[in-house]
Amino acid sequence: MSTFGLPPEMRINLERTRLLLCDDNEQALSVESAMFRGFGMHRQYKASNAKEAMGIVTSREVDLIVMDCGMPDMDGYDFVKWLRTQGPGDAAYIPAILMTGHAARSLVEKSRDCGANFVISKPFTPQVLLQRVFWVAKDERQFVRTAGYVGPDRRVRNLGPPPGKKGRRSTDLSLKVGAAKDPNMEQYEIDSLMKPQKVIL
Repeated sequence: MSTFGLPPEMRINLERTRLLLCDDNEQALSVESAMFRGFGMHRQYKASNAKEAMGIVTSREVDLIVMDCGMPDMDGYDFVKWLRTQGPGDAAYIPAILMTGHAARSLVEKSRDCGANFVISKPFTPQVLLQRVFWVAKDERQFVRTAGYVGPDRRVRNLGPPPGKKGRRSTDLSLKVGAAKDPNMEQYEIDSLMKPQKVIL
């Protein structure tokens, strides 16, 4: 049972969880693996690139994927998109958490839009990592399949323009995803973007 200072209602038994951990930085992969072992997750498959991760997903049973975004050849975004659209059998539904050292809003939105369940900004503490794993484990969002998107329902609250004003609020999300041009987001900002609230119709 993993606790790491979390309240009782946020404790979870991860001993039987089969984790796929992918990071092209060998030292980071080792540290991340140790964190998950500390949570009781000893059933780990490790990959140093997305191609190895694809082979594991194709040949093994996996319950959770945690992957770095920035890798050569095929990055984490493209891997998750492949998983959601071309993954074998039920693999398309495996929860996926992306890790990034560059948490600009455009890249966080790219994580959301490729079908990832969550994104975590590096560096992170074991407590932050465990809390995000808990959130993903308890995620009740429906899985959506459309022509342009496959993954957890990413709809967020749309408040519309302020009373008496035309157009969008300045805080409404842009639909454009591009290169990073803004500063890194704080983890609480990432959480609010990746953890949609109920839609107001």
